[in-house]
Amino acid sequence: MSYRSRIVRNKMEWIRYIERALMYEAYHTWHYHSLNTEGEPLLFVFELAHVFVALPLIKRGIPDTNYFDLTSVYGYAGPVSNVDLSQLDALTVERFKSEFIDFMNEEKCVCVFSRLHPFLNQQVLLGPIGGVRDNGNTIYMDLKRSVDEQIANYHPRLARQIRHLRHAGLVIKEASDKTEIGIFTDMYNENMSRLHASSNYYFTEDYFEGLLNSTEFSAKLILIYKGIEITSGAIIFLSEHIIRNHLSATATEYLGDSPSKLLTDEISCMGRSTDAGIFHLGGGVGGKEDSLFQFKSYFSEQRKQDCIWCYVNNQHVYNELTFQVKGGVDSSPNFFPAYRRSTAKEVIKSV
Repeated sequence: MSYRSRIVRNKMEWIRYIERALMYEAYHTWHYHSLNTEGEPLLFVFELAHVFVALPLIKRGIPDTNYFDLTSVYGYAGPVSNVDLSQLDALTVERFKSEFIDFMNEEKCVCVFSRLHPFLNQQVLLGPIGGVRDNGNTIYMDLKRSVDEQIANYHPRLARQIRHLRHAGLVIKEASDKTEIGIFTDMYNENMSRLHASSNYYFTEDYFEGLLNSTEFSAKLILIYKGIEITSGAIIFLSEHIIRNHLSATATEYLGDSPSKLLTDEISCMGRSTDAGIFHLGGGVGGKEDSLFQFKSYFSEQRKQDCIWCYVNNQHVYNELTFQVKGGVDSSPNFFPAYRRSTAKEVIKSV
């Protein structure tokens, strides 16, 4: 049976493949990749008979070399297909592996990093290539359960706090003008400064506008007002199957009120109204069960394994690059690729 692979760099071709996928999110789209500034967006496509696999990536030059590496956008990406990846037979998986490694060799790509999507069975396809790592747990809500069952699984104190917030005169609304986007941008970046986040976690007003104006996926900015003041907000992504809080922030002066708890509960209600079956809350930073993970765990006891893909294609060059940067000692196993440690670009992280 004939098969082929190709590299898609054209917007319309990219869109045609992704829209034919059995399941995809904003993180797989051309538009979301076009907002990335780290390198060149590309879509590796493998086709066998009526089946295709499409893997979106960012190709980056490695400074002071003629080599490149591949990374994923911020979020849950990895390969998508027009069939369930868990149903691919061993021969198809082996052919995909061969074609992808040939592609990496031809493009002089030393390694690839990708955050994987916990609901797409991507490990079946990528596991045989190597480099799939466990990254802890990620939390979700099954929105097919009744509302009563959902609330019954909230932490008891959380349920009381949300009831209190809903009766506190707060107003929840979707942003409708540039002024609100600008206020949210300032609030979000102030949150990042408070958390001492690295520079790649900061975003401009134009970036947020780009997300909200996409024609390839649905994104909304949901805000919580107290009087005329915005206390909290979130950019949410909605797909056919999943709703998620992509990026959120709370005004410093309202941190003690915890409006983000009401916001999270409201996003679950929005998911139900659009027939999304899953509200994916995500995990902790770097796959750790930290304070962020604990906050999310108050909303649900449901877990999925979180995985990342850290595959080294050219071990010799990878080792040389690592030696040049780190003196041959990789003291940061949670950093990939190790030779980018000095530029702080690719920390293994959770959304």
